[in-house]
Amino acid sequence: MPMPGPGPRTSMENMSKVISLPGVPRWAARAAHAVPWIVLPSSLWRVALVLGLPVSDYRPGFGESLYVLSLSAVSEGLALLTLGLVRPWGEVVPRWIPLLGGRRVRPLAAVVPAALGAVALALIWGYAFRSVGAGLDSGIGPGGMGSPAQDAFLVLCYAPLLLWAPLLLAVTAAYYQRRTARPSAGEQPPGLPQGGQERLRAGHG
Repeated sequence: MPMPGPGPRTSMENMSKVISLPGVPRWAARAAHAVPWIVLPSSLWRVALVLGLPVSDYRPGFGESLYVLSLSAVSEGLALLTLGLVRPWGEVVPRWIPLLGGRRVRPLAAVVPAALGAVALALIWGYAFRSVGAGLDSGIGPGGMGSPAQDAFLVLCYAPLLLWAPLLLAVTAAYYQRRTARPSAGEQPPGLPQGGQERLRAGHG
Protein backbone atom coordinates (compact mmCIF):
# COMPACT_ATOMS: atom_id res chain seq x y z
CA MET A 1 0.00 0.00 0.00
CA PRO A 2 1.61 3.31 -1.06
CA MET A 3 2.48 5.71 1.68
CA PRO A 4 0.48 8.95 1.62
CA GLY A 5 2.40 11.99 0.45
CA PRO A 6 2.97 15.06 2.56
CA GLY A 7 -0.13 17.03 3.30
CA PRO A 8 -0.68 20.70 2.48
CA ARG A 9 0.43 21.75 5.96
CA THR A 10 3.71 19.80 5.69
CA SER A 11 4.42 21.28 2.26
CA MET A 12 3.80 24.79 3.52
CA GLU A 13 6.05 24.20 6.52
CA ASN A 14 8.87 23.00 4.24
CA MET A 15 8.49 26.05 2.02
CA SER A 16 8.58 28.39 5.00
CA LYS A 17 11.81 26.94 6.43
CA VAL A 18 14.91 29.10 6.21
CA ILE A 19 18.31 27.53 5.59
CA SER A 20 21.18 28.68 7.79
CA LEU A 21 24.25 27.43 9.59
CA PRO A 22 24.07 25.95 13.07
CA GLY A 23 24.61 28.68 15.63
CA VAL A 24 22.90 31.39 13.57
CA PRO A 25 20.12 33.05 15.61
CA ARG A 26 16.71 32.35 14.19
CA TRP A 27 15.92 36.06 13.93
CA ALA A 28 19.13 36.66 11.93
CA ALA A 29 18.33 33.82 9.52
CA ARG A 30 14.81 35.13 8.98
CA ALA A 31 16.06 38.70 8.53
CA ALA A 32 18.64 37.61 5.94
CA HIS A 33 16.05 35.65 3.99
CA ALA A 34 13.63 38.59 4.16
CA VAL A 35 15.99 41.00 2.40
CA PRO A 36 15.56 39.61 -1.17
CA TRP A 37 11.80 39.67 -0.67
CA ILE A 38 11.67 43.30 0.46
CA VAL A 39 13.74 44.30 -2.59
CA LEU A 40 11.58 42.32 -5.01
CA PRO A 41 8.48 44.62 -5.18
CA SER A 42 10.48 47.65 -6.34
CA SER A 43 12.38 45.52 -8.87
CA LEU A 44 9.13 44.19 -10.29
CA TRP A 45 7.70 47.72 -10.42
CA ARG A 46 10.66 48.85 -12.55
CA VAL A 47 10.25 45.85 -14.86
CA ALA A 48 6.55 46.67 -15.21
CA LEU A 49 7.46 50.27 -16.07
CA VAL A 50 9.79 49.14 -18.87
CA LEU A 51 7.18 46.72 -20.21
CA GLY A 52 4.68 49.56 -20.47
CA LEU A 53 2.28 48.22 -17.88
CA PRO A 54 -0.02 50.82 -16.30
CA VAL A 55 2.08 51.49 -13.20
CA SER A 56 2.84 55.04 -14.39
CA ASP A 57 2.17 57.36 -17.27
CA TYR A 58 5.93 57.90 -17.56
CA ARG A 59 7.57 56.04 -20.46
CA PRO A 60 11.36 55.57 -20.29
CA GLY A 61 13.47 55.58 -23.45
CA PHE A 62 15.63 52.68 -24.62
CA GLY A 63 18.75 53.72 -22.71
CA GLU A 64 16.83 54.45 -19.55
CA SER A 65 15.02 51.13 -19.85
CA LEU A 66 18.35 49.28 -19.93
CA TYR A 67 19.47 51.19 -16.86
CA VAL A 68 16.22 50.43 -15.02
CA LEU A 69 16.44 46.70 -15.80
CA SER A 70 20.11 46.61 -14.81
CA LEU A 71 19.26 48.37 -11.54
CA SER A 72 16.66 45.72 -10.77
CA ALA A 73 19.09 42.87 -11.51
CA VAL A 74 21.90 44.41 -9.47
CA SER A 75 19.56 45.19 -6.56
CA GLU A 76 18.36 41.60 -6.36
CA GLY A 77 21.92 40.30 -6.68
CA LEU A 78 23.10 42.47 -3.79
CA ALA A 79 20.07 41.48 -1.72
CA LEU A 80 20.85 37.79 -2.25
CA LEU A 81 24.39 38.35 -0.98
CA THR A 82 22.86 38.93 2.46
CA LEU A 83 22.21 35.19 2.61
CA GLY A 84 25.97 34.66 2.75
CA LEU A 85 25.92 36.04 6.29
CA VAL A 86 23.92 33.02 7.44
CA ARG A 87 24.94 30.37 4.89
CA PRO A 88 28.13 28.26 4.60
CA TRP A 89 29.42 30.19 1.57
CA GLY A 90 29.69 33.26 3.77
CA GLU A 91 32.31 31.49 5.88
CA VAL A 92 34.07 29.27 3.35
CA VAL A 93 34.49 30.34 -0.30
CA PRO A 94 32.70 27.83 -2.58
CA ARG A 95 35.16 25.43 -4.23
CA TRP A 96 33.98 26.28 -7.75
CA ILE A 97 35.42 29.80 -7.45
CA PRO A 98 38.92 29.82 -9.02
CA LEU A 99 41.94 30.45 -6.78
CA LEU A 100 39.86 31.21 -3.67
CA GLY A 101 37.65 28.12 -3.52
CA GLY A 102 37.79 26.30 -0.20
CA ARG A 103 39.46 29.14 1.68
CA ARG A 104 37.98 30.52 4.85
CA VAL A 105 36.39 33.98 4.60
CA ARG A 106 37.95 36.36 7.10
CA PRO A 107 35.21 37.95 9.21
CA LEU A 108 36.16 41.53 8.35
CA ALA A 109 36.22 40.67 4.63
CA ALA A 110 32.45 40.19 4.89
CA VAL A 111 31.62 42.57 7.73
CA VAL A 112 33.25 45.73 6.36
CA PRO A 113 31.57 45.64 2.89
CA ALA A 114 28.25 44.66 4.45
CA ALA A 115 28.36 47.44 7.05
CA LEU A 116 29.41 50.05 4.47
CA GLY A 117 26.66 48.76 2.19
CA ALA A 118 24.08 49.19 4.94
CA VAL A 119 25.17 52.80 5.50
CA ALA A 120 25.11 53.47 1.76
CA LEU A 121 21.64 51.95 1.44
CA ALA A 122 20.31 54.10 4.28
CA LEU A 123 21.62 57.23 2.56
CA ILE A 124 20.54 56.19 -0.95
CA TRP A 125 16.99 55.18 -0.13
CA GLY A 126 16.50 57.99 2.36
CA TYR A 127 17.41 60.45 -0.40
CA ALA A 128 15.41 58.50 -2.97
CA PHE A 129 12.22 58.66 -0.91
CA ARG A 130 12.73 62.37 -0.48
CA SER A 131 13.08 62.68 -4.27
CA VAL A 132 10.03 60.52 -4.88
CA GLY A 133 8.04 62.73 -2.54
CA ALA A 134 9.22 65.80 -4.43
CA GLY A 135 8.30 64.13 -7.70
CA LEU A 136 4.81 63.34 -6.48
CA ASP A 137 4.34 66.99 -5.59
CA SER A 138 5.84 68.44 -8.76
CA GLY A 139 4.70 65.89 -11.35
CA ILE A 140 8.28 65.15 -12.46
CA GLY A 141 9.58 61.64 -13.22
CA PRO A 142 7.87 58.25 -12.91
CA GLY A 143 6.79 59.07 -9.36
CA GLY A 144 4.82 62.11 -10.41
CA MET A 145 3.28 61.23 -13.77
CA GLY A 146 0.39 58.99 -12.89
CA SER A 147 -2.93 58.78 -11.17
CA PRO A 148 -3.18 58.86 -7.36
CA ALA A 149 -3.64 55.09 -7.43
CA GLN A 150 -0.47 54.64 -9.48
CA ASP A 151 1.47 56.91 -7.15
CA ALA A 152 0.19 55.00 -4.12
CA PHE A 153 1.22 51.72 -5.75
CA LEU A 154 4.70 53.14 -6.38
CA VAL A 155 5.11 54.07 -2.72
CA LEU A 156 3.76 50.67 -1.66
CA CYS A 157 6.38 48.88 -3.81
CA TYR A 158 9.29 51.04 -2.69
CA ALA A 159 8.46 51.45 1.01
CA PRO A 160 9.91 48.03 2.00
CA LEU A 161 13.34 49.23 0.84
CA LEU A 162 13.53 51.36 3.98
CA LEU A 163 13.97 48.07 5.88
CA TRP A 164 16.93 46.92 3.78
CA ALA A 165 19.63 48.89 5.60
CA PRO A 166 18.57 48.08 9.20
CA LEU A 167 18.04 44.40 8.39
CA LEU A 168 21.43 44.14 6.69
CA LEU A 169 23.13 45.93 9.58
CA ALA A 170 21.49 43.65 12.16
CA VAL A 171 22.43 40.47 10.26
CA THR A 172 25.98 41.79 9.82
CA ALA A 173 26.29 42.40 13.56
CA ALA A 174 25.08 38.86 14.28
CA TYR A 175 27.58 37.47 11.73
CA TYR A 176 30.46 39.38 13.31
CA GLN A 177 29.51 38.29 16.81
CA ARG A 178 29.26 34.66 15.73
CA ARG A 179 32.50 34.62 13.75
CA THR A 180 34.59 36.39 16.40
CA ALA A 181 33.26 34.50 19.43
CA ARG A 182 36.03 32.46 21.03
CA PRO A 183 35.05 28.79 21.41
CA SER A 184 36.03 26.94 24.53
CA ALA A 185 38.66 24.20 24.41
CA GLY A 186 37.59 21.34 22.15
CA GLU A 187 34.66 23.30 20.72
CA GLN A 188 34.55 24.06 17.00
CA PRO A 189 34.06 27.66 15.77
CA PRO A 190 30.44 28.92 15.96
CA GLY A 191 28.40 28.60 12.80
CA LEU A 192 30.44 25.77 11.28
CA PRO A 193 28.70 22.41 10.84
CA GLN A 194 30.09 19.28 12.45
CA GLY A 195 33.53 18.56 10.99
CA GLY A 196 33.76 22.05 9.50
CA GLN A 197 36.99 22.88 11.30
CA GLU A 198 38.71 19.80 9.89
CA ARG A 199 37.49 20.56 6.37
CA LEU A 200 38.80 24.12 6.65
CA ARG A 201 42.21 22.82 7.66
CA ALA A 202 42.18 20.34 4.80
CA GLY A 203 41.24 23.12 2.38
CA HIS A 204 44.24 25.15 3.45
CA GLY A 205 46.53 22.15 3.20
